[in-house]
Amino acid sequence: MPTETGAETLTTRLLILGGGPGGYVAAIRAGQLGIDSMLVEGDRLGGTCLIRGCIPSKALIHVASKFEGMAHAVAREGKEGAKDGISLKAAPVLDMAATVAWKESVVDKLNGGVTALLKRAKTRVIAGWGRFSDAKTCHVETKDGPVTIKAETVILAAGSVASALPHIPFGGDVISSTEALALSELPKRLVVIGAGYIGLELGSAFRKFGCEVTVVEMLDRILPLYDEPLTKPVKAWLEKAGVTLHLAAKAVAWANGELVVDKAGEILRLPADKLLVTVGRRPNTEGWGLEEMGVDLAGGFVKVNDRMQTSMSGVYAIGDLVGEPMLEHKAAAQAHVAVEVIAGQNRRFDPATIAAVCFTEPEIVSAGLLPKEAEAAGHDPVSAVFPFQANGRALSMEAGDTGGFVRVVARKSDHRVVGLQAVGAHVSELSGEFAMSIEMGARLEDLAGTIHVHPTLSEAVHEAALRALGHAIHI
Repeated sequence: MPTETGAETLTTRLLILGGGPGGYVAAIRAGQLGIDSMLVEGDRLGGTCLIRGCIPSKALIHVASKFEGMAHAVAREGKEGAKDGISLKAAPVLDMAATVAWKESVVDKLNGGVTALLKRAKTRVIAGWGRFSDAKTCHVETKDGPVTIKAETVILAAGSVASALPHIPFGGDVISSTEALALSELPKRLVVIGAGYIGLELGSAFRKFGCEVTVVEMLDRILPLYDEPLTKPVKAWLEKAGVTLHLAAKAVAWANGELVVDKAGEILRLPADKLLVTVGRRPNTEGWGLEEMGVDLAGGFVKVNDRMQTSMSGVYAIGDLVGEPMLEHKAAAQAHVAVEVIAGQNRRFDPATIAAVCFTEPEIVSAGLLPKEAEAAGHDPVSAVFPFQANGRALSMEAGDTGGFVRVVARKSDHRVVGLQAVGAHVSELSGEFAMSIEMGARLEDLAGTIHVHPTLSEAVHEAALRALGHAIHI
C-alpha cells in the first residue's frame, strides 16, 4: 500500500474502479443523476470489450469475411465461376499490419467517444493503477505522483482476465485473445486450445485469412453452452473450411513449437507457429486490494445481491467481477442499477433473460431456455423451428443453405415464450427482439400476431411462432 509523504488526497461521493463498459456507464449515469464521481483506470478507457475483446475481434472477423469472399470470387482456370456472377482475375492480398492498424482506428474512435462522454458527465478520470487499503480508500500511482482517494461509496468494476493453463502459461508463442488480436503477421499454423466462443470466433477468422487452424477441445463437442442443433451448422462450416478439430482431446504440454495432445490415449504432436489458449476468463480479483475491503466472495466472484451491493456497506460490484455471463451488456445494465440504488431509487437487477451471441460462421444467438432446459425447469415446452432455407432474405444473401434456423420455445400451458434461438448469417441482429420478447412476457400469439417486415431474417421469428401454433404458412 503506497504511503508516500505528500500524496495528494481527494474525496468523492462515488469512486469507480475500472473504466470498462460497466465502469464508464456507471460514471455517466452518476453524472446524469448529479452524483459527484471519480473513475480510476490504469489502462485505456473502454476496458476489455472495447480495447481487447468484443470490438477488435468483430473488426477482425469482418475483414476476414471480406477477404474470404474476395478469395472465393477469384476465377480459376477450368473451374466454375462464382454463382453470383462476381469474379476476380487475381487473388486478394492481405496486409495484416494494415488490418490491425484499421482495427485500432476503430478502437481509438470508440475510446475517444468514451472519453468525451465522461468529460460531459463531469467525471474526473484518475489515470493510474489503484489499490485499496480499506473499503473506501484507494491509492493510485499516476504519472504525476501518488494520489489517495477517500470515497463515500465505491463501485468495483474491475472486469476479468484471460485464464491460462497451469502447465502451459502465456508467454512467447503461447498467446491469449489479446495478443491474437494484435498480430501484425499471420501465423502459418495456428493451434487453438478451447472450442468455446472465443476460440472458434478467432480460429474461424484466422482460417479465413488463410492460416492452417487446428482446434483442441477437452470435451467431446464444440460450444458446450449450446445444444447440438445450434452448433451443427458451425461444425459443418469448420470442417468444410478445413479447420482440423480434435475433440475429447487434452493439451498435455508445449515444447519446441509443438503441442502434445492426448486424444483417447493416442499422443498427437501438433506443430504451431502460435498457440492460442482460450479456456475461459476469470474475474480480475488480484492486484488492487480486494482482500483489504472485507467483501464476501462466492466461487471466486464478488458476492452481491440484486441491488449490486456487496457484504460491505457502501461497496457495490458489477460486471464480470460478480459472475456469469461475462458480457458487456450485462455489466452496463448492472451499472445502471448500482448507481440508481446509490441515488436512492428502488432498483433491482432481475432480468428475465440476457441474450448472448457467438460470432462464429454462421452466428449463433440465444436468449432464455433451450428446449431441454425448459423441460428440466418443468415448463412442459413446445418448440418449433423455421429454417432459413425458406426465408427470402436469407436466400437473397446466399445464407439459406447453411443449416440455419430460428427456434422458439414456449410453455405448452399458456404459450408464454421462454426461449428463442437462431443460427445463421447476421442472426446477432435478432438478439434485441429475442430478449425483448422474453422480458415483456410475450406469448406465441404475440410473435405470430406481430407483422414482421419483408424481406428480413426476422420473418423467421414470426414463422416459427406460427409453426408452434400449428398455423405454418411457408413450410
